[in-house]
Amino acid sequence: MLLPEPAARSSLAADDRQLTSWGATKFIRSSFSAGLMHVEALTKLVVVARQIDPYSPWTLLRAVQENFATAVWLLDGKDRAERQHRALTLWAEDFRNRAQHEADVKHVVTGPREKTGRQRYEEIKQLASNLGLPKLPRPSTGDIIFAAASTAGLDPERTRAAWRVASGFAHGRMWPNLRASEPRSATPTADGYLIGFVVDDEQLEFLATVCLKLLEHAAQRYSAHSAP
Repeated sequence: MLLPEPAARSSLAADDRQLTSWGATKFIRSSFSAGLMHVEALTKLVVVARQIDPYSPWTLLRAVQENFATAVWLLDGKDRAERQHRALTLWAEDFRNRAQHEADVKHVVTGPREKTGRQRYEEIKQLASNLGLPKLPRPSTGDIIFAAASTAGLDPERTRAAWRVASGFAHGRMWPNLRASEPRSATPTADGYLIGFVVDDEQLEFLATVCLKLLEHAAQRYSAHSAP
């Protein structure tokens, strides 16, 4: 499910050349593949297992939306400097998260050329400084989705709102049931009623449409940026 390698004389390859091992292509291809695999998982859940619950479709499509939006965001920076800055921002966060995991498991460096996530994080910060790029912020998923939706021709606020609903379901929050579920039953209890909710087809369809649009835009932009 990997996208092809960019041509050596492509704009994407030129973006990555100054970033040495920390180019955008690795993240774009990984995010794109992850999105496709999540779609495949949802397809099998519906078509093969024939199982729909109020949470799983939202959770899987949330991941799809984040994956494809990330690929779009990396590809659609207004110029090379912005695209490089976005790539290094994600690499810095990746190594920061790796360092957190290493601290949790008490990872010890053993190989002669092995470095910790923290050391790699500092390397990324130094590379950004050497290239004259701005300070690397912590990436915000909501901001990435908003920016990606804007360049992909989607309503950015409505697209981000769909992501918030999906995130709410993924985390088992209560409020999404009131905003994105359809009540189907009410069972009396000692202090009121237990409401039975099912998936709101229209809102789930909108999120699926968003994911498809981001997929198509990411594929088109990657094709353009990776061509010689």
